Amino acid sequence: MTKTANFRTADHEIDEVFLDRWSPRAFTEEEIPEADLFSMFEAARWAPSSYNSQPWVFIYARRSSPNWDRLFGLLNEFNQSWAKRAGALVVIASNSTMLPPGAEKAVPSHSHSFDAGAAWGYLALQGAKLGWHAHAMVGFDIPAAFSDLGLPAGYRVEAAVAIGRLGDKSILPDYLQGREQPSPRKPITDFAFDGNFPA
Repeated sequence: MTKTANFRTADHEIDEVFLDRWSPRAFTEEEIPEADLFSMFEAARWAPSSYNSQPWVFIYARRSSPNWDRLFGLLNEFNQSWAKRAGALVVIASNSTMLPPGAEKAVPSHSHSFDAGAAWGYLALQGAKLGWHAHAMVGFDIPAAFSDLGLPAGYRVEAAVAIGRLGDKSILPDYLQGREQPSPRKPITDFAFDGNFPA
């Protein structure tokens, strides 16, 4: 039996949390409790990674913290217009090197961004389970994030994330209200191929 939630229907059996997770822009300005935010980080902690290297780093600020303005200031004007109501902001980075078991020095990691993406997915799904929504974005000053947040050489800034409680879309500008709904997805036949990429 397929699942339907958020006006979306899965073509195959999945847990409802995958349909509940989406990326809204209308947030309520509710501050996220540290326990909920750390529950999301805990979920991310258990994501798979190459050689269990766990290359991800999350630099965060809750909306009432002294670091909020610094992270918020990294966002471009468009993303500031709606992310200002988020309960927390997170910048995700990943270490481009790793130390495989038995190795004496770090080597380049082919999958560091892939692994950080898995951790982000776990975070977003745990947020959905707790009634929060996480909206990832690349519309921010990535070079400034690297320098201002003290990231060491070898790290790559991946994305910024706004986390908040879902608000009414009427708080958004008219041109965004029509986009404020869970989006559909391509059918599996568009991306899963048996044996080889289609000619």
